[in-house]
Amino acid sequence: MPPDARILIVDDHQDTLYALENVLAPLGHRIARATSGDEALKQVLRGRVGLLVLDVRMPGVSGLDVVRYLRRLEQTQHIPVVLLTGFGPDQELTSTAFGLGVADLVMKPVDPLALRTKVRYLYDAHQRYLTLQEETLALRAQVRDLGAERPDARVPVQRDAEARASGPRTPTATPTAP
Repeated sequence: MPPDARILIVDDHQDTLYALENVLAPLGHRIARATSGDEALKQVLRGRVGLLVLDVRMPGVSGLDVVRYLRRLEQTQHIPVVLLTGFGPDQELTSTAFGLGVADLVMKPVDPLALRTKVRYLYDAHQRYLTLQEETLALRAQVRDLGAERPDARVPVQRDAEARASGPRTPTATPTAP
């Protein structure tokens, strides 16, 4: 996610968008708006969206439909999504949302401090995840290049993983003769 990635807030009611924008503005991230599921998908597919705050029930393409679509695409499947619902607790909705990999399901009216805290955490955690992915790819490229330069070189990658998996080894005492 680029450093200028936006938080995309999606709701079919302008007053809710305005309220959400005011709640999230203190985080200091760029905020974009969408008033429909279709518009949200277009913005996400253009790139530079780091997190979605998405209303569940909208005319046309619902919030759940948006999430289903995003999870099918490699470039969007890890974008954190916070779903908003104003229809109270619903076990089926909760099950479906978390089954799709939604980060959180928040009831309206929204507690501003709680939402801001969740969004800050999810945005930052996703940023760290993407940074680690980039570093991993760079390290793999370096190892691949090293292997191309020195075909006889061996990199014992598995040994470290095996040692951690089996845990520390305790030395066995050998009896000493008196």
